[in-house]
Amino acid sequence: MERPQSSLSDFYREMSVVFGVNLSPANRYGSFKALRERWHHHIKTTLMRPVLLVDEAQEMVSPCLNEAKLLSSTHFDSRCILTTILCGDTRLPERLRSEQLVSLGTRMRLPMMMEPLTKEQLIDYLHHALDEAAAPHLMTELLMEALAEHCLGNLRMLNLMAAELLDSAAQKELLQLDEKLFLETFARQPRTGKKRS
Repeated sequence: MERPQSSLSDFYREMSVVFGVNLSPANRYGSFKALRERWHHHIKTTLMRPVLLVDEAQEMVSPCLNEAKLLSSTHFDSRCILTTILCGDTRLPERLRSEQLVSLGTRMRLPMMMEPLTKEQLIDYLHHALDEAAAPHLMTELLMEALAEHCLGNLRMLNLMAAELLDSAAQKELLQLDEKLFLETFARQPRTGKKRS
């Protein structure tokens, strides 16, 4: 789903697009039934269960989360016809413990909390990325260590910092990114306020 924060009618509109079913948000029962029929047919013909991936699921309103729960199983919850993967930040597990969503939280089969990556994992990732780019010597080892120490275990932050360094190096026409460039790029600018007498 691209817009998890949608209202219930928009939730059905997006489900219509995602699963290629002509739905009418005004007829919620008809939409509910049409989606489930589509999934039953899919399972019967492919022997695979459809999957709904929701990014930023912590933004999803409770009625939509509960609707996804009701849509995804049949025969008194004994048969699952849709696998839903909820991806979100640390607010999501807390929301799933709320009174409105506790029944959904108890149905989670494989809850997985991602911890910040270790320095070693981040450095391994940088080595892999540089090897894949056919530029294993683009960064010095000390620079990779500095990046890994300053990105708080967050891969997205690591990539953003590395991209900023690459941009700075391109502007300066440098052949290798090093810790000197790191200091120049990320050094805090001194305050320019006037001194009071």
